[in-house]
Amino acid sequence: MFPYQIDREITLRLLEASDAEALFELTDRNRAYLRQWLPWLDFTARVEDSLGFIEATHRQRAQDNGYILGVWYGGQLVGIVGHHYLDRANRSTQLGYWLAEDFQGRGIMTRTVRALIEVTFNNLRINRIEIRCATENQPSCRLAERLGAYLEGTIRDAEWLYDRFVDHRIYSILAREWKKLPGDIKSGC
Repeated sequence: MFPYQIDREITLRLLEASDAEALFELTDRNRAYLRQWLPWLDFTARVEDSLGFIEATHRQRAQDNGYILGVWYGGQLVGIVGHHYLDRANRSTQLGYWLAEDFQGRGIMTRTVRALIEVTFNNLRINRIEIRCATENQPSCRLAERLGAYLEGTIRDAEWLYDRFVDHRIYSILAREWKKLPGDIKSGC
């Protein structure tokens, strides 16, 4: 299943130990930008921390609990996308993603999340996919909406983010809804 070539520009693949330095450098260069929305940056202070993350993604996959994938654009690592978990009993999952600031606005993450939704529904027999994002994280909220996800509501004070609580919007899409969406949403046309 992976590597997965989305189009001529974007490839998804499992992270390897040899990617630790590139992942750390990408994280470090985008630290201030990512800090607005992601709570784990203080725990990523060295290349070894990125290596530990990569090793955790291998354990997650080995436990059949989803995939965390590197997003390569033009052969360069530019972000991460994946499942936070797979709830096999309820056939549901939650997706997470981040993209380097200087690669924003090119449709990279929209194409990437769309592809992961396809793979998740078609290959993993999941029925429900959730995307949670801070209410003020407009790019992430717009991405969910562009892909036809349904806004279920807002969870107040859902996450402690360094020095404050942030509310989260909860979006979902069901397998039967995805199948009925117009082709332009699912194909990106």
